[in-house]
Amino acid sequence: MKRNILLPMIAALVFLMPAGPASAADTQTGTFSIVAFDAGTGELGVAVQSRAFNVGQSVPWAEAGVGALATQASTNESFGPSGLDLLRAGKSAGETLESLLAHDEGRENRQVGVVDAAGRSASHTGKKCLDWAGNITGDGYSIQGNILAGAGVVQAMRKAYLETDGEMAIRLIAALFAAQEAGGDRRGMQSAALLVVRPSEKYPEYRHRYVDLRVDDHPQPIRELDRIYRISEGTDMAEAHTRYAEEYRAAGKTVEMERELGWLAESIRRAIEAEKPNPSTLNGLAWSIASYGIHLEDALRAVSLAARLEPDSWEILDTMAEVHFRMGDREKAVEVERKAAAMAPDVTYLKEQIERFEKEEIPARKP
Repeated sequence: MKRNILLPMIAALVFLMPAGPASAADTQTGTFSIVAFDAGTGELGVAVQSRAFNVGQSVPWAEAGVGALATQASTNESFGPSGLDLLRAGKSAGETLESLLAHDEGRENRQVGVVDAAGRSASHTGKKCLDWAGNITGDGYSIQGNILAGAGVVQAMRKAYLETDGEMAIRLIAALFAAQEAGGDRRGMQSAALLVVRPSEKYPEYRHRYVDLRVDDHPQPIRELDRIYRISEGTDMAEAHTRYAEEYRAAGKTVEMERELGWLAESIRRAIEAEKPNPSTLNGLAWSIASYGIHLEDALRAVSLAARLEPDSWEILDTMAEVHFRMGDREKAVEVERKAAAMAPDVTYLKEQIERFEKEEIPARKP
């Protein structure tokens, strides 16, 4: 009996399904994105928000030293790898876009933004993209959107990106916030993504994923993207900044080294001043800064706040002890580390730290 009931239901479902691929109009989704290049760092990035699930899966594509692109509206995901192949072969942003669209029957339903590793940009909005749809380009950026509240959305993105200080990821997030404040996707919000790639000889993984964050389904995806980026500032980003600072120091690039350390210092100050400070972020940033021997007063403020928020964390006390040691207070460092060791008596590392603080010469602060 169950088999007899299911067969007509399955037949009905098959009848309702399209015989072939869905039309462009059926699959078109509203989205706004920015693709950008930073000549100072060599970073390439894409930030995007949409009233569609998991926009980070299909829209953003980038590779350091090659280029970046966003493919949206009636999204052709093959444009991602194909576009990077063309850019890698030496084609400019404009040439890449032209090649992608040349034999694409759905090009009038497509929206694509491309920036190459020389900062040249190109963008396309098909005539059949749903209103409001449009794009603007400039030196080092391409901004595009469809099913938007109006042209003011992409204009607000450009203004925010160009006028915001700081590293690329922060500027890209600022552009998303500005777009939403100007009306954004007129259907609402659901997902957002941030992808930044950066050249590095010592750490080639950054060429493909320097920042790679996604919010697949959330009522406030841009705010959530910003929140998880702030957490990453105390983990992955803190490590990355110290790595680049060391690369620049070894290469004798003092200005670039100071820029990286300055961004690290900005991160810890943002973490301290956050509406809801995150103890893990504060602790991670304090450890990175203390390990490098800079901005130790800020490191002490951060780890002290973290300790108030999580008083039973021996990891936070270990960081606090390191900060005191780096600041020249050997006695305080030993006192705090002993408290940490009392919380975790089986952790041999803490005992080794106490011996180190008692015997080692205090490292000199770095300028």
